[in-house]
Amino acid sequence: MPPPPHPHPPPPSHQAQATSSSTASPSTSSSSSFPAEAASPLLSAFTSFLTIAIHSILYHRALYPQTSFLAARAFNLAVRQSRHPGLCAWINDAVAAVSSRLRTGSVSRIALVVHGPPPNLAVRERWIFDVGRFPNFWGTPAEIRAAARAPPPSHQLRPDEQQMGGQGADSPEKINWADVHEALRAALQRLAFAAQAEAKLPQGCTFTLAVELREDAEAPIGHPQEWIPSEAHLQPPTKERPDQGEALRGASTRPIRSVRANPLFFECWLERGSEAPDDDSSTQSHIGTYSASSS
Repeated sequence: MPPPPHPHPPPPSHQAQATSSSTASPSTSSSSSFPAEAASPLLSAFTSFLTIAIHSILYHRALYPQTSFLAARAFNLAVRQSRHPGLCAWINDAVAAVSSRLRTGSVSRIALVVHGPPPNLAVRERWIFDVGRFPNFWGTPAEIRAAARAPPPSHQLRPDEQQMGGQGADSPEKINWADVHEALRAALQRLAFAAQAEAKLPQGCTFTLAVELREDAEAPIGHPQEWIPSEAHLQPPTKERPDQGEALRGASTRPIRSVRANPLFFECWLERGSEAPDDDSSTQSHIGTYSASSS
């Protein structure tokens, strides 16, 4: 099921959607690892950041009416959050599905993909979060299961101290939360600035959430099926299939921010797509969903 349409969508069921593709890029993941009890707060900080970033991009790119967003604060920063419960639930479910893949160390990149209006659904923009340098080990299987059973952190936008449980730089893992918060805050500011500066999108655009897997990652299969693979033209080129991914070959790239707050290292950038084809042209970028469900 796609994200809720605008301006007044009905509440969706508890099934989020994303697009996923496997990448053949050399793995740049860090070999570092740390226990799940230390990793969980960091992962919570990143997923809160990702949730806020999605709301911010949707607001500044006007994919939904800006009057449907309310003012909030997160990481000591004024941000925007959709007030539509269906859209909020969709984003929360999608980010939770991404988080579960991050825990396995299998994600190389996360992308918020903006598609043009139907019938072509051309890829107009890809807002990339490169997490290839995230740790590839977030604790033992038992620790990860225990962390998964814990109540999930709220994705409601709240001040840092509440989001992070008040942990400071003198924690056993020596995580400097002030640095982490400052880095995430700066990235959110740059994302908002970049989204505001881009040319206006046409009416009727939609979006999905994508993950690109590391080269050695196993496909996320199982029951319930959280992920559905993308179509070939939405998959990055690989050594075996160098010609695929024509829908991802954007016209230009805009760097946004490199976040380096030990132990979090990731990069953000915008890939601009080519101009949308005419409605009567051949469809070359149909959306390929990778459905992430949560029950």
